[in-house]
Formats: sequence, structure tokens, C-alpha cells
Amino acid sequence: MSAAGGSDPVPEVAGLRERVSSMQRARRLASIAVIAVLGATALSACRSDSSVAVYLGDKKITEDEVTAVLDDVRDRVPQGGDEAGATPAPGAPEVKAPTRTEVVTTLTMREVCLELAADKGFTPSEQAPIEQVAQATGLPADSRYVRLFSELDACRAGIPVTQPVAPTQEELMDVVARGRVAGVIPPDAKDGEAGQQLDGDVLRRALAMRNTLHEALEGYDVTVNPRYRPLEYPVLTFSDSSPALVVPIGQSGPDTVIDAR
Repeated sequence: MSAAGGSDPVPEVAGLRERVSSMQRARRLASIAVIAVLGATALSACRSDSSVAVYLGDKKITEDEVTAVLDDVRDRVPQGGDEAGATPAPGAPEVKAPTRTEVVTTLTMREVCLELAADKGFTPSEQAPIEQVAQATGLPADSRYVRLFSELDACRAGIPVTQPVAPTQEELMDVVARGRVAGVIPPDAKDGEAGQQLDGDVLRRALAMRNTLHEALEGYDVTVNPRYRPLEYPVLTFSDSSPALVVPIGQSGPDTVIDAR
């Protein structure tokens, strides 16, 4: 220490000044961190409009659009009989309108596939006769949903798949597990045996298609309203139409909050 009245700082005071300076820097860094967090929140909020079902790049599929497609097909689905009021034939399958989630999936994947066609330069296949699509879906041929489904089906059929992809063991066991849930795999069949029977050209081409669509979905910046998560598109189905191989649409997460039917 210097003599009384000198100008040299007292060591304890100098140390205090260093601590204050460190605290000031820490506060500035904390402020920057807060700003960064707020910035991330603001960016997320840009894609959290409850009136939007799906964001697809700079495009939007609104809830109103989903409702319009759903209302249209529901209005055309016979209620207890056909349009003329006749009772369905005995044994005829019940006609059911698609769920809201199915409408969202069809609208989204149609947009994704058309974008992919434009980017990759391929032409969608010729659409099947609308009556044939209606029969396959079990829905009225004059409904907007059947037309959209037909456009998606034709576009998907046009995606070039030149190199089949061999499944990993995990992928193969996932297909087996889905088959067990669907009841298409006998309970006494071993996983390995079932996997060998399922692995073939059909599955491998579906995996190549799945990978192409997955890459497109990631590249087109798809964000799905939490009410529809997890949203999946079936690339391959079992004989009972249950999904065997799917591609996830947008983010997955535990924040599904309501029934999206």
C-alpha cells in the first residue's frame, strides 16, 4: 500500500473493480443471450398461426382450405344410402369420408410432389380414370378430395426411382412390427422369417421412393400445425391398406394437442 494521501489504488478496491467489470460483461452477454432466445421465439411465432395447417416454404395450406375439402366430400358421401336414397346392397362396404388428417396429408403431399416435379424435371404420370380412383378410395368421384388424391397419385407415380434401396435391419423390423399391429403377419411367425418374406423389390423400390420424398420434404421447409403431429404419408401399405412404410411430414414431437378428425 502507498502512504496516506497517495494515488495508488488500494489492492482490495482494484480487485473489486475487476469483479464489477466482469459482472458488467456477464450482464451484456446475458442480454445478448436473451435477445437470441427472443429472436428464436419470434421466428417460431412466424410459423405458429393457428389458421394455417401446414407451411410449405412460402406457401400455406390453411385450415379453411382443409375444411372446404372435407365439407365437400362429406356432403357427397351417402348418409344411410346412395344419392337417390336407396339402401346400400348387403355386404357393400360402408362409405366413410376421409379424416381431417388425411385431407391435410393429401393436400401437403400433392404440393410437395408438384414442387418436386418442377425441380427435378419429371412429368407426372397420366391420371387414372376418376371413377377408378373413386372406387379405390371408396369416395364419390365428383368430390374435390378424390380429384386431389388422383393428382397426387399420378404425380407420385411419375417420380423416377432408378435404384432400389436395401432395407436396414431396423427398417425391416419396423415394417414387421407394423405388419403385426395390422394383423397381416401370423403371431407364430418369427421376426427374421417375416422380414425375409417382406424384403423384396416392392419394399426396396418403396424405400427409394421414401428417401426421395423425405429429401424433398426437408428441402421444402415444411412446418405442420401441432394439432396434426405426428403427420405421416404412407409410401407402402399392406393388403388391408394399413401403412407398412411411411415418410414423416414436418417435425415430429409430443405436442399433438387435439383430435384432428
